[in-house]
Amino acid sequence: MKLHELKPNDGATKAKKRLGRGTASGTGKTSGKGHKGQNARSGGGVRPGFEGGQLPLFRRLPKRGFSNAMFKKEYATINVSDLNKFEDGAVVTPELLKEMGLLKKQLAGVKVLGNGNLDKKITVKANAFSKSAIEKIENKGGKAEVI
Repeated sequence: MKLHELKPNDGATKAKKRLGRGTASGTGKTSGKGHKGQNARSGGGVRPGFEGGQLPLFRRLPKRGFSNAMFKKEYATINVSDLNKFEDGAVVTPELLKEMGLLKKQLAGVKVLGNGNLDKKITVKANAFSKSAIEKIENKGGKAEVI
């Protein structure tokens, strides 16, 4: 089979509805938009959630509570297994991680997660650590320092 021989499975594609083609088709003349009115106009129709002037549902429901989502800290994450790229005794900092291309953005800081295994004794300086990451770093004789 070659690229030019590929074709979709039967029933996978459907011809688009051709509007405005005579009256027998049922989609001619007004092309399925009815007669005049807001929905027949170009750019017509109402916004999502509009209920014809009735107080919309999202305004009828009580608004309660507080969300801390605006203030949450989002960390750039890195796994313990990624730290194997450094040599024994290295001091790993967020700047060094970014320089080596292991991080794209630093966001609110760097958090080290405990996924994978660590084979080297290194000192890691980061903004946050998971419990398993601290355990794995310290088991190899390294240090996990919170900045």
